[in-house]
Amino acid sequence: MNLSGVPEPKLAFAPKHYMCRRAAEPLLLDGRLDKPFWAKADWTDDFVDIEGDLRPKPGKRTRVKMLWDDDCFYFGAELEEDQIWATLTERDSVIFYDNDFEIFIDPDGDSHQYYEFEINALNTVWDLLLVKPYRDGGPAVNGWDISGLRTAVHIDGELNRPGAANRKWSVEVAMPWTTLRECAPEGRPPVEGEYWRVNFSRVEWRTEVVDGKYRKVVNPETGKPYPEDNWVWSPMGIVNMHYPELWGYVIFDGGDRGEAEPFRLPPDELVKWELRKLYYRQRNRYAECGEFTGDSALLMGGDSWTICPTIEITGRLFEISAPSADERSIWRIREDGMLWKERSV
Repeated sequence: MNLSGVPEPKLAFAPKHYMCRRAAEPLLLDGRLDKPFWAKADWTDDFVDIEGDLRPKPGKRTRVKMLWDDDCFYFGAELEEDQIWATLTERDSVIFYDNDFEIFIDPDGDSHQYYEFEINALNTVWDLLLVKPYRDGGPAVNGWDISGLRTAVHIDGELNRPGAANRKWSVEVAMPWTTLRECAPEGRPPVEGEYWRVNFSRVEWRTEVVDGKYRKVVNPETGKPYPEDNWVWSPMGIVNMHYPELWGYVIFDGGDRGEAEPFRLPPDELVKWELRKLYYRQRNRYAECGEFTGDSALLMGGDSWTICPTIEITGRLFEISAPSADERSIWRIREDGMLWKERSV
């Protein structure tokens, strides 16, 4: 395993959350979000820059709706845009080379075995499974597909036509539980009251019109296009979507109990986050010094912590553990970022 450094995100731990209601009727996909199917679904907060408050707010609005039923997890995304373009037509192309919309799902919240989905304005998709994040040496399984996936795109304007009166494009996605349950707890769909870790990203390239066509603006100093903007629902504090521990919480609501109770972050999520910070620092120490440390005080520094961790090290391996909030279980994290829970003896 390549034990490279793992940059520590520059933000307070405060992922977004969303109450996902049950769908009341079947979805007939056409890419439009102004039909009755979506009426009971709330909008997410508007997307922000991937680095959060470290960068200016996006100049174009992006927001999402979600619903669920016994068959599927449904997503509806609205992307304001005055330059609607796309070029890629082959499934499993690297879709973020175009402007795109992306969905990330980690069903069990352990940061391993999670899904990534991307779609452009031509309704071309890329779906893949990540065994573990790239920072932990995880491969992307490009041959993995969401069986039964349904998608649609609606263009409010004209695709690939500069000068058109463009307002936005919108996306509908239906992902069957028969596939999503593959990496889910107990290999099943969610039940009412459970939550999955989810995030969304929008990639936006700087473009200009040349010979009547959109073209990415090239930086004359490098000869390459300027870096793309990354706008997200739940900010990451780092230009990297593959930190699943920072994604938002989507709570699956039954929808038949009236107004849902406000979401409160489970206390164990803070325990897991502090273990994750120690994992960042342990990995960074190895990258700098060539060894791990068993001294928790050295990793924790002068920051404020709620856990009292135990650290075990063996050459190129480490394991850090801490009691759960109710002290009935133990949370553990190891050098490849895998985090899991064990019952106390």
